[in-house]
Amino acid sequence: MTRVVVIGAGPSGLTAAYELTKAGVPVTVLERDPERVGGLARTERYKNFLFDIGGHRFFSKSREIEDLWTEILGEDMLVRDRLSRIFYKGKFFDYPLRAWNVFVNLGPINVARALASYVQARLHPIPDARSFEDWTINAFGRRLYETFFKSYTEKVWGIPCSEISADWAAQRIKGLSMMSLLKATLLPKRKKGPRDRIIKTLLDQFRYPVRGPGQMWEAVTSRVRERGGEIVLDAAVERAERGPAGLERIVAKTASGTRTEAGTHFLSSMPMRDLIAALAPPAPPDVLRAANGLKYRDFLTVALIVEQEKVFPDNWIYIHDPSVSFGRIQNFKNWSLGMVPDPSLTCLGLEYFCSDGDELWQRTDEDLRELARTELGRIGLVDPSRVRDGCVVRMRKAYPVYDDSYRENVETVRRFLEAELPNLQLIGRNGMHKYNNQDHAMMTGLLASRNILGGTFDVWKVNSDAEYQETGDVQDSARALPKLLTLRPGGPVIPEKTRRWRTRRSRLNQGGGEADARDPRGLSR
Repeated sequence: MTRVVVIGAGPSGLTAAYELTKAGVPVTVLERDPERVGGLARTERYKNFLFDIGGHRFFSKSREIEDLWTEILGEDMLVRDRLSRIFYKGKFFDYPLRAWNVFVNLGPINVARALASYVQARLHPIPDARSFEDWTINAFGRRLYETFFKSYTEKVWGIPCSEISADWAAQRIKGLSMMSLLKATLLPKRKKGPRDRIIKTLLDQFRYPVRGPGQMWEAVTSRVRERGGEIVLDAAVERAERGPAGLERIVAKTASGTRTEAGTHFLSSMPMRDLIAALAPPAPPDVLRAANGLKYRDFLTVALIVEQEKVFPDNWIYIHDPSVSFGRIQNFKNWSLGMVPDPSLTCLGLEYFCSDGDELWQRTDEDLRELARTELGRIGLVDPSRVRDGCVVRMRKAYPVYDDSYRENVETVRRFLEAELPNLQLIGRNGMHKYNNQDHAMMTGLLASRNILGGTFDVWKVNSDAEYQETGDVQDSARALPKLLTLRPGGPVIPEKTRRWRTRRSRLNQGGGEADARDPRGLSR
């Protein structure tokens, strides 16, 4: 009898459990957090104020994902207009960038220099663009890169842009360029057709639950339990026991003692590094080294309650000012009025990117609240005297780091798991060490659960520009992964079925008949 154990009650794990319990498959979900489901997409609560761990827009080019959100929350899904800006040198720049706004704020001399820099980059692009720095300079020119990308990105990741893989840029701002910005600014908008490509960075509307993203995952949890599924909170995985045929059971520490869950199939969204460390017997030394080489960036939010009805109109603002430590600020009231209990008050979330153990992470909550209050005043967004209360939420391993070695490390772990644990599938952001959005994480959970039900989906193809193919008996997503121009020994291995599928697609596109067999359900946010 099929029995599934899911590690992690985030968007991927809960979506998988939702799909499996629809089919009547017994499922147990183990979640480390003692109180909340939703992972990074949960909703925090403090004195009846609600806030995100970062803002979570609900948008997908996948009609199936959009329909699933509607199925779960219905009229509790709001449609919101996006407003976000960049704060740089005391001025607000529209984001997405708009030519006239940039011209006014930078001044004609700096704009002329930026355009000259862009022309230079187009005439003499950096060859073999491997880093975020190279990719962005090629797309925008060095001056705009240094103005709008460098400082914020390094604040987020804590490492130079020259050490961040180009995959980060290709995945997160793919399709956005100087020309697309100028067209979006200068040309009249036309009604988009169903097959138009949407650049996610330019998206101007999104959906959002009345009481934050956690409302979605709390509703999913209730439905899974109603169908007989089990979701266990405060269950930290200590050991993943494997045998000759694959993974056999998960041993977790709970408030009431040790809990052992055996299964026929397993899905894991826990950080890849932690999963490998938990294997018993241990993984081979090369796999352990690869897993230990995977890096993460941690994150903390300081939520401040401000005695002011209106502060600024944005959903969020990117802070490029080097005089303050926080990198972004959310105005949760502008996401939904349901996030605040009193309309005369505002709840702001100041986001600090750090690493577990560094000086910022180790500060007390009181120190962090005072730091946030002071920095708000320093850049003039809020009078510090209007801040009346606040709290701090820390999130470990919020972001998988795309450094120069991450791809090789992930592939080493993948090869081992696919060979030794064929009944285990990795899903979600940290499970796959992919900087995926919420809708992508959900799709990995859906496809993994459908594989258990008899499907043949390649979950690893789901990414920020994934498009799902249903050509013949091969069901696959077609996003071409951004590749490093110099392939190294031990690099990605292309499975035989993927090679066959790529050959088939190439023949379709070169020959007559149906040249584009895509189902337009690709993902973006």
